[in-house]
Amino acid sequence: MVNRQELQGHWNEVKGRLKEHWGQLTEDDLQQARGSAEQLVGVVQQKTGATQNEIEKFLDSVLNRNFGDQASETVQQYSEAAQAAAADAAAYARQNYQRLASQSGEYGAKLADTVRTRPGESLAIAFGLGIAAGAILFFGNKK
Repeated sequence: MVNRQELQGHWNEVKGRLKEHWGQLTEDDLQQARGSAEQLVGVVQQKTGATQNEIEKFLDSVLNRNFGDQASETVQQYSEAAQAAAADAAAYARQNYQRLASQSGEYGAKLADTVRTRPGESLAIAFGLGIAAGAILFFGNKK
């Protein structure tokens, strides 16, 4: 059954749909029942001869359709926002990948050039780094 908050929150739509479905209902008829689902069902029953169950099902369908439309619209908005965020993230990743790839390529080329032009110094640096790494590992394991 429809509750008071649902009915009041969507009164204009409910009122319009009731008048569409049961043409003999007037604005005055519906104003008698404003805000009360029980009174609304009673007024519609009296005016149209419809059963209580039929009227309640109709009201539920009107309100559920409205909530379904709102939920569908919200899902659509979230979907569009997620797609936009994914596209932005992909563009950012592509841009930074290209930048890093070009920088690492440049660094590799500079390193190769340095080793070719200064082999003795390069070998001494590599040997010194190896000694330092070994000392760190050796003394780090003593703890």
